[in-house]
Amino acid sequence: MIAQVIVDVAAYPVDRPFDYEVPKQMESLIEPGSRVKVPFGHRDVLGFVISVTEETEIASNKMKSISTLLDLEPVLTEEMLEMAKWMTKQTLCYEIDALQAMLPSALRAKYEKQVECLVEVSMLSSSLQAHFTKKMRVPYKLFETEALLLELKKAVKSKQVQIVTVVKQQGRIKSIRKFEVHADLTFLQQKHEELSNRARKQKQAIEWCMEHVGERFLPQYLADEIFISASVQKALVELGVGKFVEEELYRDPFTQEITPSYALQLTDEQQVALDAITEKMNEQQPETFLLHGITGSGKTEVYLRAIQHALDQGKEAVVLVPEISLTPMMTERFRARFGELVAVMHSGLSQGEKYDEWRKMQRGEVKVVVGARSAIFAPFTNIGLLILDEEHETTYKQEDTPRYHARDVAIWRGMHYQCPVILGSATPALESFARAQKGVYHLLTLKQRAKTQALPTVQVVDMREELHTGNRSMFSRALADAIRERLEKKEQIVLFLNRRGFSSFVLCRDCGTVVQCDNCDISMTYHRSSEKLKCHYCGDEKPVPNECPECQSEHIRFFGTGTQKIESEIYKVFPEARVIRMDVDTTRQKGAHERLLNDFGEGKADILLGTQMIAKGLDFPRITLVGVMSADTSLRLPDFRAAEKTYQLLTQVSGRAGRHELQGEVIIQSYEPEHYAIELAKEQIFAPFYEQEMRIRRRFSYPPYYYVVLIQVSHEDVMLAAEYASLVHEYIGQHLSNQVQIIGPTAASISRIQNRYRYQCLIKYKREPQLHDVLKQLIKIYRTDWMKKGVLMTVDLDPTSI
Repeated sequence: MIAQVIVDVAAYPVDRPFDYEVPKQMESLIEPGSRVKVPFGHRDVLGFVISVTEETEIASNKMKSISTLLDLEPVLTEEMLEMAKWMTKQTLCYEIDALQAMLPSALRAKYEKQVECLVEVSMLSSSLQAHFTKKMRVPYKLFETEALLLELKKAVKSKQVQIVTVVKQQGRIKSIRKFEVHADLTFLQQKHEELSNRARKQKQAIEWCMEHVGERFLPQYLADEIFISASVQKALVELGVGKFVEEELYRDPFTQEITPSYALQLTDEQQVALDAITEKMNEQQPETFLLHGITGSGKTEVYLRAIQHALDQGKEAVVLVPEISLTPMMTERFRARFGELVAVMHSGLSQGEKYDEWRKMQRGEVKVVVGARSAIFAPFTNIGLLILDEEHETTYKQEDTPRYHARDVAIWRGMHYQCPVILGSATPALESFARAQKGVYHLLTLKQRAKTQALPTVQVVDMREELHTGNRSMFSRALADAIRERLEKKEQIVLFLNRRGFSSFVLCRDCGTVVQCDNCDISMTYHRSSEKLKCHYCGDEKPVPNECPECQSEHIRFFGTGTQKIESEIYKVFPEARVIRMDVDTTRQKGAHERLLNDFGEGKADILLGTQMIAKGLDFPRITLVGVMSADTSLRLPDFRAAEKTYQLLTQVSGRAGRHELQGEVIIQSYEPEHYAIELAKEQIFAPFYEQEMRIRRRFSYPPYYYVVLIQVSHEDVMLAAEYASLVHEYIGQHLSNQVQIIGPTAASISRIQNRYRYQCLIKYKREPQLHDVLKQLIKIYRTDWMKKGVLMTVDLDPTSI
């Protein structure tokens, strides 16, 4: 019996299955999807069995055998193995990368070098002996001083020790020790009779056990509540009355109790949308629905009803949300409706919690998963519905290998399970809306808010006028007055700025020097709380300089505005205000998102100040004012989607106001209020923005009229980076048709990150049958030759930004 195995080595020559002989004792256990340890080169590595066969072209004397089987139950289903092949072609990645992406990090291999002693310890040199006093195999890192490495090398040569690589799983099953009562009542009665009357406490304990046959209890509970001490428990074990067992225990990712909720009355629009979705579920037909509903129109209630329909059919559902900050709020709503059937998956969980949630899904103990991008790979085997909330969000695109988009994976799984996919958004991606207009997606529209409240009134303030009238504050007069009014009424306020830190950059007023990161071509951001300058690209930190590093002038000033600076300004202008700041800096700790949002929901703060993590999903009844501090932050980025992202962000953040009984107001501050993205976000109507943006996209040949591919080349030497980018351009130009437009090579907008210079080429095309083959060949050249010269090249077939 032969197993075809993909090994855990991401390298071009080994990106294929290898044949391994299955040992006799494993023949009935090995299945496709199982993880195994296999000898590869001079060490054991992790591998995934992708198929089992009886035939091989390898001679039996050259065939290696599988060393260890890691899973009795396969961790990957047949569907996932098929999906990995599709992802490999779709994203041009290694198959091992696609397989690894589907598993929680706890199931990925951890390779550890160890030193094993092969002789009597006394035969080793004295410096080595000290490390083998208790164990014959110890970690290699104990020998990493220069003197010990020399001794170790001699010992390896003389075969006194050997260096072995151990493959370990990163995650562990959590267990708890319990006392299990014997399951036979007759046996317990017999032990009770045999026991001397002098062993009074033991006899009393057995009498209690006779009332709890086969049950398990915590030893601490027995000692504290039943007064069966540890010594008596030990005696009972020796008598055979009970035994200590390790019981598997799931880590609980949920921090609070949930009050059950019930289905709400649907509006006519919601009912029409739900009927269309459930019809396809009943017919078991794959269909992609674009649920386009204004903010507050009740998209989540449609999701909940559709999921209930899937559960009633005995099927499972996957729900994706874009931001980790949304996950606690969404999870609470789903748990309130479906209780213990809900699992959660996002990066805020510990490795162990992710592992436990994944196993609940694999075992069928839960039926609904709510999570961020990676939850799309939930190991369900009977999916009835897939949902992407806020489908326009760029966080659904994986920026590292494999560069998949969760939307594409959802649609693939929907086809596989013959079930619908719902893409929900108030501001759909232009590509999605264009597909809906063409009939590729089925468009469902919710034009009214679920509680028939009016949309908030939106006012755009021209900050140029504020400057002309002498207002140099961060707050326009309109916004300052509105904040004061809300504070007096005890209503809540959301202030949004898409930039963390205190100031955007530090500048010398004498010579104009801006303090740059040493590793990246980007200015460093001042963080007041730590009194540090930080690079938001490579993470480098510096103390704040007292004088200019170029001209030694003391006229160093902070320019630009970040969330920290606005927070300090709020306390100056509105000293009575209580503020919660939500950005990457305040939400680093586990559970911080949930804690901050709970505090705000409970009225412990008047103002919620934050970056884009607060722009979506928030639903608090007392928010009546939303202030956008600077609408221009993302508008002038060198990216063809800049206007679209600005419009989406403004519309989403505006939708946080007036979602319940109280009327909402939105004030947008801008230095370019006449820009169409800002003007149309004020009107909160999607169609005019869609038409205007589509005209621009058509004129400049951008998606959705054209597809784009971004190829980026980087190297520590700027000349080599430019040279290899030119080779990319030359190769593509020679092998693709003249219908394809190639832009570049040009330096990336941030030309250096982590001391690597970056150049890129952009390919625009409508139809190009040769594209995948040409790119595969280019990647082959890169992996076999350029890589050795320190070049890094990435190919992104659907970039979210350029």
